[in-house]
Amino acid sequence: MSEQQIPTYTGPQRVFSGIQPTGNLHLGNYLGALKKFTRLQNEGWDCVFCVVDLHAITMPFDQSQLANQTRQIAAAMMASGVEPDKSVLFAQSSVRVHTELTWVFDSVARMGWLEKMIQFKEKSGKDAERSSVGLFNYPVLQAADILAYKATHVPVGEDQRQHLELARDIADRFNRDYGAPGFFPLPEALTEGPGARIMSLKDGTKKMSKSDPAENSRINLIDDADTISRKIKKSKTDTLGDMPSEMAGLEGRPEVANLVGIYGALAGLTDEQVLAEYGGKGFGTFKPALADLAVDHLGPITARMRELMDNPDEIDAALRQGAERANAIAEPIMEEVRQIVGFWRP
Repeated sequence: MSEQQIPTYTGPQRVFSGIQPTGNLHLGNYLGALKKFTRLQNEGWDCVFCVVDLHAITMPFDQSQLANQTRQIAAAMMASGVEPDKSVLFAQSSVRVHTELTWVFDSVARMGWLEKMIQFKEKSGKDAERSSVGLFNYPVLQAADILAYKATHVPVGEDQRQHLELARDIADRFNRDYGAPGFFPLPEALTEGPGARIMSLKDGTKKMSKSDPAENSRINLIDDADTISRKIKKSKTDTLGDMPSEMAGLEGRPEVANLVGIYGALAGLTDEQVLAEYGGKGFGTFKPALADLAVDHLGPITARMRELMDNPDEIDAALRQGAERANAIAEPIMEEVRQIVGFWRP
């Protein structure tokens, strides 16, 4: 059969994404992921969103805080607009198909594929031999996360594209090795658009990070209005003059470009539109305007998130409901996998 004749996946279109329950979520997580989750949901996509607590244990973690951190991530998703009645929202460990499918995929993936994974090299550093097998293997678990639901689309940033390519390779290899053409889709990237890569408020060349020791480098979703305003007003700019009026003026000014991008992402404007409004004005004008915009935008999210964290039973009920819905999708797919692989079935 020629390549053109090989059947392709023809099932439903579905979005999958997950967030690790490690550290406080920040503005970058909101603009790069949570806001996009809500938009995709409201556009009518079949969405499956997951708190990936299995991934969280591949690095040192506080086991006494894991469950509560899982609730916090779920609360952030819900506060940002993810509705448990519209989207599937659950904790990864509550659906056992993730781990079972990972083992099947471990027998499909190749060592050479995983050895090329850049994030493993970054996270393991110079002591890779002492890293957990889970840290090395977690891209295979990521593939299982996606394909357990036959997700066709995954919202990703640049740092996750390599992992999505691995998921595509694993899906394709499974389909070919087991003579099941078109069984798994080859998931496609959903590009994030403006605001996908929010940089540190202290260094415009580094991505905003939960692990940055400098608290003023990020705006946490649980920060109050005064804290948000203070962090923005103290954010680093430069001494090269006022706000530029054209895009070319942002070249070589990463901190200014970052603030312009944040403003645009919050206001729903392009960078060009932001510069058209504030070009030629000083940072003494722009920063307070950005602070007010951030407070107005994030305030209701922070308030709802705090409300949810004060009522963990509401979060737990949503996660239980989500786990039931996720299992209802994944278990029939896994049963087909068992039959395709040839496992004995009772």
